[in-house]
Amino acid sequence: MTRRRKIILLTATIACAGLALGAARARDVPKVATGFVADILCSETFVSGLDVGRNFTETTDAMPGTSLITWAMDYRIDHARKDVTVTLFGIGRSHAVYREGLGCSLDHGAGIAVVEPPANDRQPALLPEIAGPGIVPPQSPSLAAALDRAFTEPAQPPYRRTRAVLVMKQGRVIAERYADGIGPQTPLLGFSMTKSVISALIGILVRQGKLKLDGPAPVAAWKDPGDPRHAITVDQLLRHTAGLALGSSLQASLGSAFEPVNRMKFAESDMAAYAESIPLATAPGTAWNYHDGNILILSHLIRDASGGTPEDALRFARRELFAPLGMRHVVLQLDGSGTIEGSSEMLASARDWARFGQLYLNDGVAGGKRILPEGWINYSATATPNAWVGIGAGFWTNQGDSFSANFRVAHGWPRDAFFAKGTIGQYTIVIPSEKLVIVRMGRSPNAPPEADGVFDLVRDVVAATREKGKLAGAE
Repeated sequence: MTRRRKIILLTATIACAGLALGAARARDVPKVATGFVADILCSETFVSGLDVGRNFTETTDAMPGTSLITWAMDYRIDHARKDVTVTLFGIGRSHAVYREGLGCSLDHGAGIAVVEPPANDRQPALLPEIAGPGIVPPQSPSLAAALDRAFTEPAQPPYRRTRAVLVMKQGRVIAERYADGIGPQTPLLGFSMTKSVISALIGILVRQGKLKLDGPAPVAAWKDPGDPRHAITVDQLLRHTAGLALGSSLQASLGSAFEPVNRMKFAESDMAAYAESIPLATAPGTAWNYHDGNILILSHLIRDASGGTPEDALRFARRELFAPLGMRHVVLQLDGSGTIEGSSEMLASARDWARFGQLYLNDGVAGGKRILPEGWINYSATATPNAWVGIGAGFWTNQGDSFSANFRVAHGWPRDAFFAKGTIGQYTIVIPSEKLVIVRMGRSPNAPPEADGVFDLVRDVVAATREKGKLAGAE
């Protein structure tokens, strides 16, 4: 196909989408597509140190439908300025900027808020060390086989493209493996696993008495009691039952670019303000709808409750959560206004994601100090009514009787498992009954559900660790 015919095809695709969904929403598609790619390439080039070409291919291949437009994309990495520009034949352009200690932010042309990265105060870790400096080889042949399977590519698409697998039992790493160019200290983008971290930070503020789960959330834009959004609670934001008309964030595909939530993420500098301006689609607490706007509003509340500035919010996260857990390779990225982009923008090493999971295995306690409120773990893992994917308050869960929870259990997951989940293949899985934390990261399509190999991984690891325990008992 000639370049001219490709341009005509692209234009026709967007025009047809405009007729179906409205011209304004279709006009956002190039900006959303280029913004998504620019953000990832910036983060994983300048924070993670990954190969740009490989990262572009693996990421776009994991998103159904993107082949319709990725051929038309051009990306430019400026290593001197540390920024990334992605264009789509002139009808969409996005620019992401890296800042030391802050990671990457999208710059929509008006500049981004000046933020001073918090100094490292070298606060001692409370969580015991989970591993030595070297990569921990699988501690049994069956664990080795589990990791072999997790990293083995199918003969044909969809490919798994596993980047990291880590297994931790009773607080110690018993197996880990990494793809080429990645190691135990490499910060990896967690996508929506970041939402679970925001949930933890909200929990800390609840423990400190600075936020309440029930009663109107302290959002300035909703302070008028006559505003129907005034009734929205922190609990409803955590559980995605607030009712805001932002569309859905469940899918990572070309089609999802038409959702207004993605205009918020890739065309707005102040994401939380945009989310807070949106009217209700349903009355608060009456319907479940997963979207990133809920969590970005919570990120704004964290900023307000921790002192009001971006620096205050970052210091709070480090002091109250990351430092006590010994999470040393974490970058919380910001939107253009300086608010933590809590829906999907935290990078952390696989070991740091495991440390975060261990906090939940330890009932919210690290080194004898309570980090999360008593009962917060059970609250987080308690199923939200009508959430068919099986989700609680910031974590996905196998509790309850949802379609997806039952599907996971039928495929070998223990019923008590709950987990942080990020799109295209990111997981931090907590299994209390097995004293296990399993981290898996990669670039896998969201569908079919077995594409990322996590069903096999969980089943194999549970069987391997039970077998190892029996052998240890026999000795």
